[in-house]
Amino acid sequence: MAKRYVRATGKNSQGDITRLCNSGEYWSPRSKADAISDIESGLHEYWVNWTHYPETKIRVVNGPTGKYLRTDRDTTSKNNLDDLPDC
Repeated sequence: MAKRYVRATGKNSQGDITRLCNSGEYWSPRSKADAISDIESGLHEYWVNWTHYPETKIRVVNGPTGKYLRTDRDTTSKNNLDDLPDC
């Protein structure tokens, strides 16, 4: 299982995450559907390495409208995929 670091995210007009990115990496950009498949199959893990906070694993969540990607919640508001720059 490869550990991939995400530095940016693509978002649609509603602000939903549509892709994960790390400029210069061969796998980037990775669509939401492919990233979900990678995580669920155990092929790859996706992580965010925050500047002032511990790195955070990206997880798949089953929501009311389907599966989506998010980071684990903690006491900060910073480890959130929405906070990453657009790609």
